[in-house]
Amino acid sequence: MSTIRQFSYLVAVADYHNFRRAADAVNVSQPTLSQQLRALESRLGVTLVERNESPVQMTPIGREIVTRARKILLGVKDIEDLARRAKDGVGGTIRFGISPTIGPYLMPGIIASLHKRFPDMRLHIREGIPDDQARELARGELDMLLSPLPISGSNLHIEPLFREPLHIVAPPEHDLSQASEVGVRDLAGIGILSLDLRHHAHRQTLTICAELGAELLEDYEGTSLDSLRQMCGSGLGFAILPELYLLSEVGGEEMVKRLTVTDWDASRSIAAAWREGVAFSDHYRTIAAAIGEEARAILATSFDR
Repeated sequence: MSTIRQFSYLVAVADYHNFRRAADAVNVSQPTLSQQLRALESRLGVTLVERNESPVQMTPIGREIVTRARKILLGVKDIEDLARRAKDGVGGTIRFGISPTIGPYLMPGIIASLHKRFPDMRLHIREGIPDDQARELARGELDMLLSPLPISGSNLHIEPLFREPLHIVAPPEHDLSQASEVGVRDLAGIGILSLDLRHHAHRQTLTICAELGAELLEDYEGTSLDSLRQMCGSGLGFAILPELYLLSEVGGEEMVKRLTVTDWDASRSIAAAWREGVAFSDHYRTIAAAIGEEARAILATSFDR
């Protein structure tokens, strides 16, 4: 009889296109994984994996079976989660994906608050590229995701939480840093730094550059908001940074100058997401609400300054 474990091995190979990495992902040896896949193929009477290809590819029937196997594996996980919820209530470990442009600057206070409310709940926080993590969420490798919008994926519940203002910052020695107010016309032709193109921030920065008549400095892409701030502070270019980062202890406005642009404003929308119909959806909604409340409180404090 084909087993859930065999199907999980098949899905891992489809995801990683490599037997060794797939075996590591499901915590078995490569010989064990290969043996179980051959047993599955023998049971089904079809070839599922093109073993002579590099990277490893699925056969046409293999791709069809992987699609159905993912649904089976997600169903099994949801059954296990439902049973765990009935037994433990709000507890256990939630695998929480988050964008590195949000997590370090928002989550510490929220984690402390959630731990007080639900002492048996643990958040396993994994930073990553939002588009990659949306796919991991859909595959059941993550339970919940916090990301800028848009979040793409089928069968996902997306819960908008708050809008976060964006600000243009300049090197402190630049002429514009000395002005009390700056107009859009003054920004034409400036060079703006951004994260690499896998990030929402890159795509939004590209749009803003077009609006301002500015130049996206593609040869100097950053790996984090900290790297953007540091490159900006060194005089390499301007940057667009979110409000929560500029307000945070780990971010802030040291070494850069926030510009007051009189005829321009921009923001990004932040949302939480989880799979539709999962057993813990009410808990995920509680976590999402706490994140939204905390963020809006911080932003309101900034607005009142």
